[in-house]
Amino acid sequence: MTSPRLKSDFVARAILRQAAQNGQSAMLLRKGDADAGSILVVLLERNGSAVVLSQTRTPEGEAAWLRSSGENPLSPAEISLYLERQTRFDPDLWVLELEAPEFKPPFNATLL
Repeated sequence: MTSPRLKSDFVARAILRQAAQNGQSAMLLRKGDADAGSILVVLLERNGSAVVLSQTRTPEGEAAWLRSSGENPLSPAEISLYLERQTRFDPDLWVLELEAPEFKPPFNATLL
């Protein structure tokens, strides 16, 4: 069964709130379309390296997250370029940045 599609602003606020409740730093870097903007989540390690997760769906239609920045962590400069390219491609995009030791999302996430 397909999980319901929630509005982007609701999902983004929930992610930020869940991270904050876990005592981790969480920031909204870019606010996108409130209803249907895609969401990118930057998982930031203490050393400055990061990975980016993007929303996707499983073949069964369930909400999930994909490591869209690739297998290896990126430097701060590489993350900046990646986000710039993505926001040029999709002006409705949301960008969240979360402190995430070992790149483990501080929110409930099915990772693909």
